[in-house]
Amino acid sequence: MLRDRVVILTHALHFVGPRTGGVLAGHGATVVCHDAAFADPAARDRFAAENPTLSAARATEPEDLVAEVMAAHGRVDVLVSNDTYPAVRRPVDETPAGEAPGDEMRRALESLVVWPHRLIGAAVPHMKARGAGKVLMVTSAAPLRGLANYSMYAAARGAGNALVKSLSLELAAANIQVNAIAPNYIENPTYFPPALLADEAAMAKMLRNIPAKRLGKPEEVAELIAFFASDLCGFVTGHVVPVSGGWA
Repeated sequence: MLRDRVVILTHALHFVGPRTGGVLAGHGATVVCHDAAFADPAARDRFAAENPTLSAARATEPEDLVAEVMAAHGRVDVLVSNDTYPAVRRPVDETPAGEAPGDEMRRALESLVVWPHRLIGAAVPHMKARGAGKVLMVTSAAPLRGLANYSMYAAARGAGNALVKSLSLELAAANIQVNAIAPNYIENPTYFPPALLADEAAMAKMLRNIPAKRLGKPEEVAELIAFFASDLCGFVTGHVVPVSGGWA
């Protein structure tokens, strides 16, 4: 399904990244993984040893990442912007000691909107030159309903969803499809660490909110990403697709 495709996967050690890289490679893609940890050569070596079907990029900044992949492979067919930032629970009228109002919101926007905007901006010229491309942002279903006391996280994720809507219109004529996969309640090490999964009371309370009565599997998200990244999905753009067991 993805044979001969070069894919950039960001933040590969977080959110749905740990499963997505392997799924995309399993469908035939050449997957170049980014993560801030890969600035350390030892971390890159460990990743390579544990994931022989994937490669780890040295670059940490968006523009450098695209340049590195272009130098190595000569093309970028698919960009999977798997962005992460902590889902900070805080009422709007509270500010942590030592911080100015708005500091946390700015950090959330930088990670979930500014960083992927820069990355997409760096990759799109190469996609335009080839006459095709796929951009997938992994965002969140949270802003589709809203979450009390999580306004910073939900607002930043909502901005990511809005970015997809606008870019899909901007880039459709260039044969570049832009979509968002918007998970919630998916098992992953970033938002559902092992200690939380082992807390039976907390999990029972959480599952009451999910119509499917279970957490989703990261493979379920990864396979949807693979479909959107493939040529089977060439006439679908501008969609924010929740993966949340009915919650959204």
